[in-house]
Amino acid sequence: MRPGPRPLPMYGAMPDFTLQDQNGRTARLADLRGKISVADVIFTRCAGECPVMTAHMQAIEKLLPKEAPVEFVSFTTDPAHDTPEILKTYALRYGADENRWMFLTGSKPALRGAIIDGLKLAAMDKEVSQQQNPEDLFVHSAKFVLIDGAGQIRGYFDGEADGAAAEVAAAIAQLEKER
Repeated sequence: MRPGPRPLPMYGAMPDFTLQDQNGRTARLADLRGKISVADVIFTRCAGECPVMTAHMQAIEKLLPKEAPVEFVSFTTDPAHDTPEILKTYALRYGADENRWMFLTGSKPALRGAIIDGLKLAAMDKEVSQQQNPEDLFVHSAKFVLIDGAGQIRGYFDGEADGAAAEVAAAIAQLEKER
């Protein structure tokens, strides 16, 4: 008999956060408890990896049954521009199911705490001299982060890779078996 797959590693706990979603509602880590979450970092004016990552996140969403206890969370790096209204328009453009996909904004310190301290991802303003175009405003990670129902980070995945959706969906299935 072959042993089953190894449990996914634990990379640390996601700290609590208080931000706003695309509907202007307060969002906290407690809202994700008991559910598996897939998180990423985007900004709506991004012309680079963000549209690719958002399309891949949408593909993950479509691979899973609607009743699956999975939430999708996209944190912006551009709170000065990405208001709840702008995030709502962005979510609609990608056909995001707002019952299970939150686009979050808030103060820069709160977002940095969630992204850098929490998800352990890079996110920083880009120097004007380094910008290749007017929308080239931030340097940020292109990873998807898998978080279990207890708020533990369980995996990092390349959000730009062609196989990202299938890889993340398989990891979600593995986490569901661990419950």
